[in-house]
Amino acid sequence: MKSQLPPLGEKAYTWYRRQRNTQPIYRNPGAWFVLRYEDVKTVLQNHATFSSQPDEKRGNPTNPLRSSILSLDPPRHHQLRGLVQQVFTPRAIARLESRIEENVHHFLNQVSPQGKMDVITDLAFPLPVLIIAELLGVPFEDREQFKHWSRNLFEGNPSLIASTQQEMKTYFLQQMKNRLQEPKDDVLTALLHAEVEGEHLSENELAAFCILLLAAGHETTSDLIGNAFYCFLEYPEVFEELQAHPEGIPAAIEEMLRYYSPVKTLPRYATQDVVLGEQPIRAGEMVCPFFASANRDETQFPDADTFNIHRTPNRHLAFGAGIHACLGAPLARLEAKIALKIVLDRFGRLSLDRSMPLQLKSSSVVFGLKQLPIFFLAQ
Repeated sequence: MKSQLPPLGEKAYTWYRRQRNTQPIYRNPGAWFVLRYEDVKTVLQNHATFSSQPDEKRGNPTNPLRSSILSLDPPRHHQLRGLVQQVFTPRAIARLESRIEENVHHFLNQVSPQGKMDVITDLAFPLPVLIIAELLGVPFEDREQFKHWSRNLFEGNPSLIASTQQEMKTYFLQQMKNRLQEPKDDVLTALLHAEVEGEHLSENELAAFCILLLAAGHETTSDLIGNAFYCFLEYPEVFEELQAHPEGIPAAIEEMLRYYSPVKTLPRYATQDVVLGEQPIRAGEMVCPFFASANRDETQFPDADTFNIHRTPNRHLAFGAGIHACLGAPLARLEAKIALKIVLDRFGRLSLDRSMPLQLKSSSVVFGLKQLPIFFLAQ
């Protein structure tokens, strides 16, 4: 039987649905909001017309992320992505499996005696931070600082975000100097020495990648795990089904990504006058493709507002599409799969602690809960 819990972000998803049916390309002050699946996919796949690279008049020119693959177009984008892919191979990610398992068990051991936990604080937030820190070879004593930075980046305060990014850039530049003097078996050392056509990453590009890895890689995975737990609370029969048939976890994760997409939108910029879905858009205007809306488009997903782990096909856009499709998606999926498998093994039942109201993050970019207190029955 379906839980009586209300869907997350119900107001936003109702607005998405109404706009898809009435004004699917909507003029918001400062940007065009793109809401239908096919239009979102067109924007994501056509980087020549819808650029990820803001012009010099937009944003802060000192922002370290302006040098990251997230904000660049070909040919530089392809060069940087090629360098990064050398160290983010499937085999490199698979090697993290045992460490992810150890960390998940460690976090659950901390809360098991109490029979309750805050999913976000106790598992979903710290797990990706530790894995990314381990990937980069960050000293153990600095990992609390990583948590602090990650929290600041999504507080929604522009001055705090800017100062945090500068702190991180200074930190990673120092770490690079340390690696040049004393190389280690970590991603940072590997990136320093990676080459494509004889070219290395510049210091700014390498620092930008490290910041992006922490910001995007951590937040996406954290929200995926947190949203997954809410799906279990909203649909308790799914929790029971996956306990009996854990082989269904990967498909369930794809539906979790579609149903509650961790990333709402990322901006693009029209490089020329263009018509999108019958709507003229002028060169230089910002275009925001809404992954969250596209993934609930009824023309692509029958019964789109129903959570269905047997949905097939499930061509969601939660990790984007085209040349900027999320490079860290395999790692996010692996962390979520391991975390959910262990939780299903160790917990007999979940219930929401209703003693405090739930709050969604105020971010315009990511979608997830600030906290999710639950009670659980150990197996």
